[in-house]
Amino acid sequence: MIRKLSCLAGVRRWLGYSVLAWLMMGGTWGVARAAQTPVVQTEYGKVAGFYNAGVAEFLGVRYAKPPVGQLRWMPPEPPTPWNGVRAATAYGNRCAQITTLGVFAGPATNTEDCLFLNVFSPDLQSTANLPVIVWIHGGGNLDGESNDYDGGKMATQGNTVVVTFNYRLNLMGFLAVASLDQEGHTFGNYGLMDQQMVLNWVRQNIANFGGDPNNVTMGGQSAGAEDTGFAMLSPPAAGLIQRGICESFCPTGNLPTLSAAEAIGQEFATAAGCGGKTGAAQAACLRRLPASTVEALAGTASAASPFVIGPMLDGTILPVQPPTAWADGQFSHIPLMNGNVQDEENFGLAITEYFSNPRQPPTVAQYTSAITNTYSSPSYPPGTAQKVLRLYPPYAFPSAQLAWDRAGTDPGICKEMALNTTLAAQIPVYAYLFDDQTPPMYFPPMPGFLPLAYHTSDIQFLFPLYHGGQGTPHPLLGAQATLSDQLVSAWTKFAWTGNPNGAGSTPWPVYGENPNKSDILLENVPYLQTESAAQFNAAHHCGFWNSL
Repeated sequence: MIRKLSCLAGVRRWLGYSVLAWLMMGGTWGVARAAQTPVVQTEYGKVAGFYNAGVAEFLGVRYAKPPVGQLRWMPPEPPTPWNGVRAATAYGNRCAQITTLGVFAGPATNTEDCLFLNVFSPDLQSTANLPVIVWIHGGGNLDGESNDYDGGKMATQGNTVVVTFNYRLNLMGFLAVASLDQEGHTFGNYGLMDQQMVLNWVRQNIANFGGDPNNVTMGGQSAGAEDTGFAMLSPPAAGLIQRGICESFCPTGNLPTLSAAEAIGQEFATAAGCGGKTGAAQAACLRRLPASTVEALAGTASAASPFVIGPMLDGTILPVQPPTAWADGQFSHIPLMNGNVQDEENFGLAITEYFSNPRQPPTVAQYTSAITNTYSSPSYPPGTAQKVLRLYPPYAFPSAQLAWDRAGTDPGICKEMALNTTLAAQIPVYAYLFDDQTPPMYFPPMPGFLPLAYHTSDIQFLFPLYHGGQGTPHPLLGAQATLSDQLVSAWTKFAWTGNPNGAGSTPWPVYGENPNKSDILLENVPYLQTESAAQFNAAHHCGFWNSL
């Protein structure tokens, strides 16, 4: 069935190419036939997409000049306008990346010409004024791609315009070196600048795709969730988004300072062979580096390098540490959906087993050693490791993996619930926990591994057949297909109104400061339900974790 669907999609794309080529050569097909190739005028030129199950899709639309040569480690620049009609029927290049996150990552590539976006629209009339969902792919800001996020379901079922895109990753997207930073341009967070370039492109062009440029929801999963939070915190993005969706981890911690980032950047420059130069000579040396050299220093197939730090406090894109900005109200005050999955840590444990040779589940000894090494550092009070092992003893769980899952998941999701409490006094917040324990796993089967509601498992409920850059897709059936419909409905109603219910508070109440009110949505099969913050905090030992 999947193969048939893939073939049909290929036929649709082939037809889009054929019709476009005929029209470009002056063909005179009938009006109905020509209408099968949707053509839209953008500020830079016309693009021709194709129809897929009633959705007009425009894939691989360039939103910025290729960031190559002298434009490497520079803010993105608007694309060069073009004449005629440019085909938008295939995804653009994925950005340079390695495969640290296993099958989640796209295939390794050194391609820098990758600043492309995709639009999925159910109605191209400029008067449609549909809400727009701009979605940021995850991947730790070091890998990932937009190619496997099919926005068609949210476009049709929610009557929304969906935009996905690629942005610079790892060292290409996040690097601070004094020689680059002193050139007089915005620096450091180039990947976040790309994301804001997309928001500006949407502001300028989305009306021609049927979207409302004044009703934009930015959302993302994992690193995409963090980046959504950064957009809320970033002064240059103010006014460009009207709602936010953080799917697994809005930013809660402090970022590397500029001085710390530049110190690491200088270590990278030295490793790359440019450390003996300074100023313009060093900047020129860095920009002459082959992309393959940069990516080799960004990590290996199974591990990121210490040079990759991701977003940083640069003073312009991100001028204030996130915890301070949230607490002091220094952010865009827009409605926010913020939630996690029940078993976040299982994603990292899956990657570890995936790269192990031979593949085998973690042992009790490995779990105990990891907890001891993590919590015996000077960053934690003496005795913390022993307290964690008493709260999460391996003998109390079916396996060492599941003990590790809970001990690794709870600290992060407790921080998110604390953030929800901070923000609920300032903006409407809708909190949730995705808790389907049997979602399909796109990693290959691995001995003794039980995925449960693993990090990234909820993506496929919004983007059909999501499977990471290299994983195996699985259709949702029965109750899971119903849950998918419910979540798409909630996400798109939120884009329409700022309320995932559309109106009222059922089934998803707005999150408040009353710890005994059931206002956290549990996304599960066979039905949705709610629990209170007090119940959540008790189940995940949040009192202990937040005290650290």
